[in-house]
Amino acid sequence: MSHRLINGRDVAAQVTEALEDRLQALRAQDTNPGLAVVVVGDDPASHVYVRMKGKACERLGMLSRTHILPSTTSEDDLLDLIDALNADGEIHGILCQLPLPPHINERKVIERIDPRKDVDAFHPYNVGRMLIGDPLFLPATPAGVQRLLISHDIETRGKHVVVLGRSNIVGKPMASILMQKGEGGDATVTVAHSRSTDLPGLCRQADILIAAVGIPFFVKADMVKEGAVVIDVGTNRVDDPGSEKGYRLVGDVDFDNVKEKAAAISPSPGGVGPMTIAMLMENTVKAAEMTLRP
Repeated sequence: MSHRLINGRDVAAQVTEALEDRLQALRAQDTNPGLAVVVVGDDPASHVYVRMKGKACERLGMLSRTHILPSTTSEDDLLDLIDALNADGEIHGILCQLPLPPHINERKVIERIDPRKDVDAFHPYNVGRMLIGDPLFLPATPAGVQRLLISHDIETRGKHVVVLGRSNIVGKPMASILMQKGEGGDATVTVAHSRSTDLPGLCRQADILIAAVGIPFFVKADMVKEGAVVIDVGTNRVDDPGSEKGYRLVGDVDFDNVKEKAAAISPSPGGVGPMTIAMLMENTVKAAEMTLRP
């Protein structure tokens, strides 16, 4: 069957374009949204993502600050930096790139970020508000997936969505967002993971299959129902001696084979990735707007 490509770059451009008026209104009140990104250590994927965030801020004329700390940084020093950013009036959004080195308690760091500056929406306060359907912010990647579905007129109401993966970053919030009432929600959601019985069988039940397991080409054609919608959240490095960098980025879905069965499918890269950055920019603008409200 012929598939429809779910293009994240086009939708991300629309999201950022829609921020221009809001940015103008903020600047008219002497406020320019500021995003601070904290990276501890030298994880290559983190550094690529951070550069993309910086470029997105630059394109929109927003303030961007990146703090790159050595992997030997102590937990106390990292918490002191977060305290300083919480107190900095020029910074409206703070995110600390995960994973952190093993000697630093991730939960303690996440909980130290002011919830009104927590543009990743990982703080328990923001997770709780998301769960009850009254979010301050939505996590950027799941919110980006939902926006992709809405913008491509893919109905979620009453559909069976299978989310592959149960991480706090994608899987759990994705399920929560899609089961909420309203546009882009009202879905019946199954969260499948490594301990699920008959994972391929569960996947074949999906009207919409969202893959977020971090394993290259994990979703094969025989795991997908004819006519399903497939969203690939994965971004994985695989060795490619023929490439200038020696590697290439691929998704969690065996795209070339799965696309023959899917009604619509997102590529990786070029699908969810650009949406994550766009939604992060939207959250940072919203955080700046919140500072002007009583």
